[in-house]
Amino acid sequence: MERTWVLEDEAAQLAFGARLARELPESLCVYLRGPLGAGKTTLVRGALRALGHAGAVRSPTYTILETYALAGGEVCHLDLYRLGSAEELEDIGARELFDGRHICFVEWPERGAGWLPQADLELDIDIAGSGRRVQARAYSPAGERTLESVK
Repeated sequence: MERTWVLEDEAAQLAFGARLARELPESLCVYLRGPLGAGKTTLVRGALRALGHAGAVRSPTYTILETYALAGGEVCHLDLYRLGSAEELEDIGARELFDGRHICFVEWPERGAGWLPQADLELDIDIAGSGRRVQARAYSPAGERTLESVK
């Protein structure tokens, strides 16, 4: 299953992240692809706000992983841009994140190829003028249900 949205600006991207969050099950692996500056972290910020996180949401470019304990469960945000090798994920204990009990947003998933599990949902974000084009693909029944529900 595949769907596409055109988002006019940053506010629309935050709102899209919020709409996505409202449809997420308790566990889902979401890959975020796109060039630098496409707004992958902006989308995650919108999702986290909708899930009840009120604090700062920064790209985990240097830390690789940020974890958010929320009322509905734990949300993990990984940014693999600076990952030296996929095996580094093992060193930070990331295997536990993909145990079916977390929502995981993974930026630059190609850097974890061969180690990361298959995504349930993949979002490709492209710059389109001052806005963004989001193309989403589902790879599991949970991903399909989520994608079908996002308005």
